[in-house]
Amino acid sequence: MRLIKNLLALIVLAVGALWSLQGIGAIGGSFMTGQSQWLTIGIIVMLVGLAGLVWANGSRG
Repeated sequence: MRLIKNLLALIVLAVGALWSLQGIGAIGGSFMTGQSQWLTIGIIVMLVGLAGLVWANGSRG
């Protein structure tokens, strides 16, 4: 179960990074390219992914 939680958190983190890079215009070819709102959304999603990693790997007690 821990592996699944880690994989899901990493996927969320990667999606957030992709959206952030599109938001700043580093990755083109999308309606999100160069839109600052996607940078903000991407950063929030990356923080959720990081929180998921911390939660998945937290101490067991």
